[in-house]
Amino acid sequence: MAVSAEAAVTEAEQIQQFRDFLISYNKLSERCFKDCVHDFTVRHVRDKEDKCSLNCMEKFMKMNQRVSQRFQEFQIISNENAIAAAKKTGNLPL
Repeated sequence: MAVSAEAAVTEAEQIQQFRDFLISYNKLSERCFKDCVHDFTVRHVRDKEDKCSLNCMEKFMKMNQRVSQRFQEFQIISNENAIAAAKKTGNLPL
């Protein structure tokens, strides 16, 4: 029973992560579209619009990568500080 409960939790987490991804993707798509596409008089995407949307996506991806990197750096420092504090007080977890 515990295995199926864990599987259900894992599946629910995966579904939530996928939902979060889709929400982020849709927000980004809408934002880049609004910022870059202004001319609806032709059927094709103009070069300027194409470049703008690619730059928009690239900037978002770089920003997202940098934020993730900084978060990881912060977590490492936070963990190191917690370990140092635990060593000082003698409350090391097993």
